Amino acid sequence: MIRKSCFLVLSLFVFAVFLTGCPKKIPEPVISEKEVVTDPIAKLFEAFSAAESLQAGASIRIDTVRNGEEMFFLLNGFLLYQKPNLLRLQGYHPFGMGLFDALYRNGEFFLLIPPQKRAYTGEVSQMEELKDRAGVIQILVEKNEGNGIPRRIQIELVEKETRIDLKLKDVVINPVLPGDSFDWVVPQGVKVRSLERLLKEKKIE
Repeated sequence: MIRKSCFLVLSLFVFAVFLTGCPKKIPEPVISEKEVVTDPIAKLFEAFSAAESLQAGASIRIDTVRNGEEMFFLLNGFLLYQKPNLLRLQGYHPFGMGLFDALYRNGEFFLLIPPQKRAYTGEVSQMEELKDRAGVIQILVEKNEGNGIPRRIQIELVEKETRIDLKLKDVVINPVLPGDSFDWVVPQGVKVRSLERLLKEKKIE
């Protein structure tokens, strides 16, 4: 199951190309219609544009169909965002094991998959072929009315029968993030490969 969830979580960022306070009353959500997008990364940055920076925990649910069988996976995550173009999402198994660390920075994409001891890096422009194979991508954004910050982002790959539901929690708006928040460090023993190699290895079924 860990291998399958790794692959599906990996899809979260690869397909998405490419994510304060304690009010006494929870604000009513503002829900946008599901929107067909051609540039999911741009849509994600637009969703967070009400903040200069942000950090949040996340719960991630991935629903998919493989060989006619419905499957779902539950993961925990941690998200960092900073204007204008820095976004990082780390995913963890419910028991705490690190599954992936995905970073978008100034047009570059970095992905670390600790269980496989692999890392990938390259320009996001290299993902065009993968986006074509992914087919129609719809994104729904549910925001807090009071501050315009997302509380939920849903990414649906219609033709692949896959839906990724990202719910943010413990959100801190406009924190001063440490200087190394978006640094890319490859652990010892991890092989670094090109993003192009990743796209060849992870063919979408």
